[in-house]
Amino acid sequence: MKTVIIDNTDLHFEHKQWKNELLFWRDEIKIFQNRLDEIVSRWTDKKVLAELDQFQSNYSVHKEKIGELVNEIDAHEHNIAKHYEANEDALDRILYKKHSNFRDKIDTEREMYHDLKKNFFKFLSKYM
Repeated sequence: MKTVIIDNTDLHFEHKQWKNELLFWRDEIKIFQNRLDEIVSRWTDKKVLAELDQFQSNYSVHKEKIGELVNEIDAHEHNIAKHYEANEDALDRILYKKHSNFRDKIDTEREMYHDLKKNFFKFLSKYM
């Protein structure tokens, strides 16, 4: 049986990847919001505006979730930094379990955001 050694630098790398992805999504949502503003100025149809409102609501939820995930990453990074300063590179099993669970959260958010984005582009193709 092969033993796999994971240290804090591995977790730090993954955190950087996730944070960059989350910050990109946050910037992307700003761009999508601008597109929604364009549609509001062009359409008065209640059905279109209702769909638009749903996207705005979903983007607000995702922005909030992105903020929560970034804060969680920052907190874990702070914890890693404290271990590093104390010359402790060993992983705590509980913290690794939290990291693994967090990976699942990121994967779930990624899927949900991807679906929202796909639906948004379908919406744009109909009304832009």
